[in-house]
Amino acid sequence: MPAMSYYERHVFFCLNQRDNGEACCAQHDAMAAFEHCKARVKAAGLAGPGKVRVNKAGCLDRCAGGPVAVVYPEAVWYGYVDRSDIDEIVEAHLKEGRIVERLRLPPDVGR
Repeated sequence: MPAMSYYERHVFFCLNQRDNGEACCAQHDAMAAFEHCKARVKAAGLAGPGKVRVNKAGCLDRCAGGPVAVVYPEAVWYGYVDRSDIDEIVEAHLKEGRIVERLRLPPDVGR
């Protein structure tokens, strides 16, 4: 039987900023989305060991779909537009375990 993970789910938000004008998640206010997600997870009582951890990440190399976040262990990649998208990910995926298909990043989206 595999050992239990320290966190049930781990969410990484790309916050990469490119100074050369290339597309990046920071251009889409990814920091605000990260902070909103972190606050929503905490308010829902989902934060902490055995539950959910929301982390900042550098470039996740899927810039064309930006802004992006990925949820592990399911390895579900999301593209999002606003706070309501983040709320839906928190409620459906992180709280209820249901993947939000409409926000799922297509598998062929890369840099």
